[in-house]
Amino acid sequence: MNDIQGLEYLRKCRHVFDMKILDKIPLTTLILVSLTLGLAPFTPVPHIWEKLTMLVGGQLTQPIDIFDLVLHGAPWALLGAKLVRMSTVRPPQA
Repeated sequence: MNDIQGLEYLRKCRHVFDMKILDKIPLTTLILVSLTLGLAPFTPVPHIWEKLTMLVGGQLTQPIDIFDLVLHGAPWALLGAKLVRMSTVRPPQA
């Protein structure tokens, strides 16, 4: 497959890279999910912070800890992607 064929394939598969799903999620929902699931349990320290500390310290080796990092980090990643998208994409004009 040459470069031109590759570009044509990407154009045909554009729906895979489309961000319309992210556009449909309300910002308030992402904020609430990030503050609840993203930080829970709150005591003694937020779970995501504990997992990030383990990651930086090289102690994030257990599969359950990696799953926890993905689970508690996903809302924050989606919120960040939504904020970046909102700042770079203009809303459609009527």
